[in-house]
Amino acid sequence: MSSANLSDEQLLQHLNQHPHLKHRIQTLIQVVEDAGGDLTLADAAERRMIEELRRMGQEAMEAWAGRQVEKTGAALREHAAVRLSGKKNSAGTRRSDSLR
Repeated sequence: MSSANLSDEQLLQHLNQHPHLKHRIQTLIQVVEDAGGDLTLADAAERRMIEELRRMGQEAMEAWAGRQVEKTGAALREHAAVRLSGKKNSAGTRRSDSLR
């Protein structure tokens, strides 16, 4: 991954491509802003934040694994297509007269 910072537009584009991450980030922002008004203690806010980060991590890993499966499948299909399109050059091995 590049260490360069993404512009706001690029970040939004990436988030729109991954709606599960976008939803988790929105939830994290709600925790930070105490949108529900139910996080009066730091311990409660910390627990909620940890829970949301764990969920986001799990969903991110699932998305990553799905992409890896797609990439691997595409590579295998490409490799199989190359092998299937080649012509067989050998008619086999000649038998030796000593084996008859």
